[in-house]
Amino acid sequence: MEKNKPCCAPKCCDTAQSFESQNSNYPSWVVDEIDTPIGKIPRIKTQTEFSAALGALKVRLGINRDNYKVPPGLYAVGDPTENSPVLSTANYKLTFDVLRKELTGQNLWIIVLDTRGINVWCAAGKGTFGTAELIRRIELARLEKVVSHKNIILPQLGAPGVAAHEVRKNTGFKVTYGPVYAKDLPAFLQNGQATTAMRKVHFTLVDRLIVIPVELNYIFKVVPALFILFLLFNLASPGEFDFVSSFMQSVSNLVPYVIAIVLGTVGIAALLPYIPFRSFAAKGLLLGLAWSAFTVRYHAVFNFPENSLVAAANILFLTALTSFFALNFTGSTTYTSVSGVQKETLYTIPLIAVGTLIGLGLAIAYKIMLFRG
Repeated sequence: MEKNKPCCAPKCCDTAQSFESQNSNYPSWVVDEIDTPIGKIPRIKTQTEFSAALGALKVRLGINRDNYKVPPGLYAVGDPTENSPVLSTANYKLTFDVLRKELTGQNLWIIVLDTRGINVWCAAGKGTFGTAELIRRIELARLEKVVSHKNIILPQLGAPGVAAHEVRKNTGFKVTYGPVYAKDLPAFLQNGQATTAMRKVHFTLVDRLIVIPVELNYIFKVVPALFILFLLFNLASPGEFDFVSSFMQSVSNLVPYVIAIVLGTVGIAALLPYIPFRSFAAKGLLLGLAWSAFTVRYHAVFNFPENSLVAAANILFLTALTSFFALNFTGSTTYTSVSGVQKETLYTIPLIAVGTLIGLGLAIAYKIMLFRG
């Protein structure tokens, strides 16, 4: 779950004004505009472009994630009329692209909510894909003048954020929940209802592995800091100053910590259904304990001294690191709710912090012991 900056530009507020008479400024996913009773509305492509594929790859890697969004407002697909269905979605560009590529041959309207560039499920939990925003967008789009019916279709994963009775009370529009996955929308629109299979959320190995690159971004933030700490720790030793030796030792010391991060991300994702416990931190704890035990057993491989204080410190550090990254993965899964994440974070973060501080104390005690001879 990411923090996102609100869209403040005028173009983010109303698509009718955003694109009107600005054909040369169309984004690549807009074909043209169509006339409606409220003015011109952008008509979007259902075939995704190379730029969309590139953009998806970048956000999967955590690049420009906070700004990957489309202007909220009303859009047309195909040649919709006043009788055409109305879908609603988030303004996270990846979500928007997944939706539109499944709508080839359809004639309908899409009303995009301002979710601050967050996907439907996370935005529903945060409240940005919510009742107030849906009501606001229906009113801003003057939807009652565009369509003759009073029905709007929301993605099923948006349900936690929307009070359907409040939407109907304030706008007159009845909320219908569509399928979980956009690929099922054509069948849903044709049949007018979702099957039991369309209501199920899947979280397969492939689904879990897809979100790993974003988690691995932390490696580029954490590993340099860990290396500097190891280098300072190794330099602060009695005897003759030897930067090269300390540098090489720090590289060796760092290896098990990089592996611990990988276990807390890739390992947790791959083995999630098979590791005991519901708690993600506890799952990470098991992996961390197993890995730290291996590291202590073969301490010479990683250039750690044979010392009980160092061994205990490494067990605490490696276990805390793996557990923390496993806990961080909870926001990318279907296994928990917002309240579940908050509850687990509340009691596990302090435990991870305490373990880390105890490990730091043991490491300092070892250094003091060396200087005292």
